[in-house]
Amino acid sequence: MAAIYSLYIINKSGGLIFYKDYGSAGRMDTNDSLRVASLWHSMHAISQQLSPVAGCSGIELLEADTFDLHCFQSLTGTKFFVVCEPGTQQMEALLKVIYELYTDYVLKNPFYEIEMPIRCELFDFNLSQTVQKDCVALLGR
Repeated sequence: MAAIYSLYIINKSGGLIFYKDYGSAGRMDTNDSLRVASLWHSMHAISQQLSPVAGCSGIELLEADTFDLHCFQSLTGTKFFVVCEPGTQQMEALLKVIYELYTDYVLKNPFYEIEMPIRCELFDFNLSQTVQKDCVALLGR
């Protein structure tokens, strides 16, 4: 899975509730992934307050030399962000599909407690299928 490096889901308080690593190089340990999620939550919140544009919802895309970070924030404040290869297209659409999977398989799960880490096999399975299909589509273009 060359195009997508990792996926994070952060609750509205800034806690990491889901992390999945898709890259083979530079894997992060648990503490590093928690730091990245916390840092992104803080940067996102600060950008909302400092933006000169009224009604700004925060950073949606961060472009660096070695990666791009795409973010989608739901109306409830849950943030979904993906770290991918620079210039990768259609990440906004992928994040919305991941949000749909989250609502279908996590929030509708009677055993899931809101704002807690996600432990749902159906979500994991369908997420893997979606990301794999997306990567195949990206590589085929």
